[in-house]
Amino acid sequence: MEIKDEYKSPVYNVRAIPVDKVVANDYNPNVVAPPEMKLLELSIWEDGFTMPCVCYYDKENDKYILVDGFHRYTVLKTSQRIYERERGLLPVVVIEKDLSNRMGSTIRHNRARGTHNIELMSHIVAELDKAGMSDQWIMKHIGMDRDELLRLKQISGLAELFADKDFSIPQPKPQYIASELEE
Repeated sequence: MEIKDEYKSPVYNVRAIPVDKVVANDYNPNVVAPPEMKLLELSIWEDGFTMPCVCYYDKENDKYILVDGFHRYTVLKTSQRIYERERGLLPVVVIEKDLSNRMGSTIRHNRARGTHNIELMSHIVAELDKAGMSDQWIMKHIGMDRDELLRLKQISGLAELFADKDFSIPQPKPQYIASELEE
C-alpha cells in the first residue's frame, strides 16, 4: 500500500521564532496560579524548553498566533535569565487551521492538562456556536459531553441576554416589629 502524501506531525518541524513575533490568542481559558508559574519558570530554567509552543502563522501580519503554550511564552517574555539564555527565541510548531479549529485545538491541549476558566469556556462555546459549528462538532472537537455543552451554552446565553442591562441591589424591605403592629 502506497501513501502519496504521508502525514507528518508538526513536532518534526520545530522553529526558533523571535518572541516579539509571537502573540497570544484572545480565547484561551486556561489559568495557571502564581505558584505553578514559578514552577514552570524553574522547570524551563532547569530542563530547557521540552515542548514547543503551537502556533498559527498569520502571513498578513507576519505574526505567530499562539494556539497552545501561552504560559511557556509568558515565561520567556518575563524571565530575564531564560530570555537571555534562549536569545529571545521561542520554539514553535505551526499548524494550518481556521479559527474555529484553532479554538478546538487550544481547548483539547488545555483539557488534557489542567483546569479552565468557566466564563472564558462559555465565551468560546458561544463564539463557536455563532460561527455555525454544530453541537456535535463542538462536543467532538472540544471533548465535552452534551450536559456540559448545555450548561456552557446556558451560561453564555444568560450573559448575552443581560449584557446591556443595568442592575442594582434592591434596598432591604423595612422590618416590622410585632409591637408596632399591635399599636
